[in-house]
Amino acid sequence: MENDNLLFSRLRSARSTKRTVRKDIIKQIRKKYKRSEELWSIKINIPWIPLENPYQRGFIRFFVVREDVMRSKDGELFEGILKKINTSMFSDSRQFLKKKRKFGKRIYVEKEQKLKRVSSWSWNDPKFGLTVQERQYFLKYEEYCPYRKCNEVYYEFIEPWRFILRVRPHMITHYKPIDFELEKEYAELESYVKHHKIAGIVQKTIYGKSNSWRTKKEDLHLIKSRRYIACRMSATEIAESFMDDIGPTII
Repeated sequence: MENDNLLFSRLRSARSTKRTVRKDIIKQIRKKYKRSEELWSIKINIPWIPLENPYQRGFIRFFVVREDVMRSKDGELFEGILKKINTSMFSDSRQFLKKKRKFGKRIYVEKEQKLKRVSSWSWNDPKFGLTVQERQYFLKYEEYCPYRKCNEVYYEFIEPWRFILRVRPHMITHYKPIDFELEKEYAELESYVKHHKIAGIVQKTIYGKSNSWRTKKEDLHLIKSRRYIACRMSATEIAESFMDDIGPTII
């Protein structure tokens, strides 16, 4: 009888077994995720090797500060702004054309290139480096995002005429050697880690929460929020309700 009780005490319940299996799976996921991060760090730190014979591969178009603006007293100010919001575009030809259908015919039109928008996250990020004087040339906008299904705040430069587009040949002067074994291992790990179920476990167990893209909404009106829909009593109403409970004061 004592041997039977000892045997049953050593047997694990189904719930305990399931918990152990889940811990082992999470441990393996964390291990593979950490390895993928190490391989990514190795990839980006591979040094570039200069080419003996550089060659041209298409053209690149980007913004530069106008000469008259650069000669003014605020030339350095707008040059610093441009470094943060500049964009580049590549094309096989110097014209930067794209196909467009008009009246049933395909025609070529010039590609539109705009300055970069500043997100609300970058606006408040000290590493982005926008000074108080530079922020005076930006205007705040709000636009509905169909993917996140909410309004997103961004900041746009209000004087784009101070910059002009310039085209130059895109020269290839360096190359980065490829480690095929590293690329194969990294591709296998990324295919595993990027699976929607695995990615959810990684986000929840490593970073401590899910849906990290749900950033805190800026300038949220508490009365219009559903969380505070039942909390519309003002301070005066709350004070009056307390006075009614206490009753009249007798001196």
